[in-house]
Amino acid sequence: MPVKNILVVDDSPTEQFFTVDILTKAGYQVTTAETGEEGIVKAKATKPDLILMDVVMPGLNGYQATRTLTRDEDTKGIPVIVCTSKGQETDKIWGLRQGAIDYLVKPLNPEELLQRIAALP
Repeated sequence: MPVKNILVVDDSPTEQFFTVDILTKAGYQVTTAETGEEGIVKAKATKPDLILMDVVMPGLNGYQATRTLTRDEDTKGIPVIVCTSKGQETDKIWGLRQGAIDYLVKPLNPEELLQRIAALP
């Protein structure tokens, strides 16, 4: 099933605007959330085809939100790509262990982001 609807979870208005701009120009419908908790609620309500998850956020961080989403019956089928400034190899391994299918380091490269989305099964 091709990706059409994407949920962007990021507490930075600048990063959120940048990511949404890339995705909408590429033809995707985008919903946003500013916290991990809001991301979980919106994921359950809207059932997006993909979630782009920041890590460093107030309250529930992106790792915790990803773990919650990928282990919940209602949302475990939704792929999560972690998009964060945390670029250490240990960060990436931890993100993938939480259930993310991919891990991108900010600043995001628009072409790479779109290629990773297009390559999803």
